[in-house]
Formats: sequence, C-alpha cells, structure tokens
Amino acid sequence: MNSKLNILVRVDLDHARAQVVAKGHITVHSVQALYVVVKRANSLKQGLTLELDISNAWVDDEALEQLQDCSRNHHLPSKIDPQQKRCNVSVLAPRAPALAGTALLAA
Repeated sequence: MNSKLNILVRVDLDHARAQVVAKGHITVHSVQALYVVVKRANSLKQGLTLELDISNAWVDDEALEQLQDCSRNHHLPSKIDPQQKRCNVSVLAPRAPALAGTALLAA
C-alpha cells in the first residue's frame, strides 16, 4: 500500500451530505490533514452529514481512535476548530488492522 495520503471529497449540497475518502497511510501526524479537509467540507453547509471513508487506508491505531472520538463527540479537535462547530462525521473504518498492513509490507 502506498504511504502517500490521497484525499477525495464528494459533496451533495442538495441532500446535505459529503464524503471524504482517504487512501494511503494515516498516522497521528497525517490525520491533521484529514481534519482540515473535514472542517472545510463541514463549513459548506450547516447541518451537513459527513462520512469519512478510510476503509482502504492503512490507519495507525492512535489515529483511528482520534477519528472515532471526533465522530462520537461531533467536534473536531480544538486545535483545528477553535470555535468547536458541530461536525456530524461518521467514520467508515479500515477493513484490516494496521498491524496486518505492516505484515504485508514486510513480506
């Protein structure tokens, strides 16, 4: 799997939905880029429902925990969004744990 982070955003303003699709390696550092993209998408329309699809990404456990916390709390980290605007984001988790991806890369 490519370690470079690729992000695609699909927006349907008529139905107040957006999907952010990330592929590559998501670490505790690169997750910050996802937060920025989600924040921008969330600012397009009030009440927008966001889906963060990381099902095809290699996600470190700590980064996944951070993303799931945002989903549960409906807020992005205060460092990214100091105003703490409500963010209705759901996370479509990766298919395999990060350790399985590591074993595949080592083989």
